[in-house]
Amino acid sequence: MTEYGEGAQSRIRVLTPGRRQSDRGTRRFRRGVYLLPSMFTLANMFCGYACIVYSMRGELEKAAPLIGLAILVDVFDGRVARMTGSDSAFGVEFDSLADVVSFGVAPAIMAFEWGLQPLGRLGWAAGFVFVAAAAIRLARFNIQAGTVDKKYFVGLPSPAAAAVPASTIFLYPAGFQTTAAALPVLALVIVPGLLMVSTVRFYSFKSVDLQSRRAYRVLVLLAIGLAIVVAHEVMLAALSYAYMASGLVMWAWGRFHRHSHEPQEETTVPTKATKSH
Repeated sequence: MTEYGEGAQSRIRVLTPGRRQSDRGTRRFRRGVYLLPSMFTLANMFCGYACIVYSMRGELEKAAPLIGLAILVDVFDGRVARMTGSDSAFGVEFDSLADVVSFGVAPAIMAFEWGLQPLGRLGWAAGFVFVAAAAIRLARFNIQAGTVDKKYFVGLPSPAAAAVPASTIFLYPAGFQTTAAALPVLALVIVPGLLMVSTVRFYSFKSVDLQSRRAYRVLVLLAIGLAIVVAHEVMLAALSYAYMASGLVMWAWGRFHRHSHEPQEETTVPTKATKSH
């Protein structure tokens, strides 16, 4: 019994350090998994910061593509968090703060340097409308998460709104230097800004099941779409404006459809009252 007990204790002493090392490795792996989405978020914020720096230096042809890169990183951020099960309240808040920089402040400063600067204070005000709308849009999205239909976004998403001025500037980076020519630039930031805080619904593409058998078709279509976008800058601007217009088209169609199906009230012809004798 004594020899058996001593052997068991020796085996316990031998096995215990190995188990501790494996537990430490597992904890490190879990920490790495939880840090992975935050690394994508940090890259998103860096793209926005770099866009601001290039815009202030007047290098708009380098600043505009960084918004597109930030959009791609932001998409992978959420996907990675859901795939690894590492989404958290900290990640949600951190992602929103990064989005305010990349999809709020950076596009506004870039648009100001591109065409709003000749308008003076009016250009400042228009840029601030875009920044404030992006912040309000992201705050509303956080408090409405889980309570709205995931198939649609309520209001224009901030990445899509930032893509409108970014794709336009990428297409024509020369900009405008006169007040008369800069007036149309107001619509470039005010219209997407107002759509961000509106209740117009936009398709979210979250209903696409990438785990189904048709996922390969979806990936092929995405590859073709990316090839078309890379082929020419006009296609990128066209896609940005088309998505922004899609919400307005769906809103107008919904209003027309409801109005055409409303039951019409029956009108009664009043009869002349007879005189009493």
